[in-house]
Amino acid sequence: MKIDSIQNGIVLDHITAGNAMKIYYDLGLDKLDCSVAMMQNVKSKKMGKKDIIKVDKDEYELNLDVIGYIDPGVTVSIIKDGKTIEKKKVDLPEKLVNIKKCKNPRCITAIEPGIDHIFKLTDSEKRIYRCIYCEADK
Repeated sequence: MKIDSIQNGIVLDHITAGNAMKIYYDLGLDKLDCSVAMMQNVKSKKMGKKDIIKVDKDEYELNLDVIGYIDPGVTVSIIKDGKTIEKKKVDLPEKLVNIKKCKNPRCITAIEPGIDHIFKLTDSEKRIYRCIYCEADK
């Protein structure tokens, strides 16, 4: 199978096998009006198997917190004129803002409309986030 290289856009590489679909929907890539290629279970010397997403779009605001929350360790490559101009590794974000909603029905975010859903990383090893308002874990 061969998927052409992109001239201008973003490549998400080293996605844990099986996580590409979640990243695809949580980033809203299904709503873009451009070519998006997703490869799943690609052979990898480093990971065994991995997923890759290519977005062929000049300008796109990428929420790195969404990627880091779902799959820390993903490599994001920015492509311009067919060349990689920037490459960065995504880590677990310290704070999540409006990425997930608090599940506590008594939390202020459930009662007051318009309040941001904010979670703070409390245990990076176990990937535990807690609501800053009610301390419920995500």
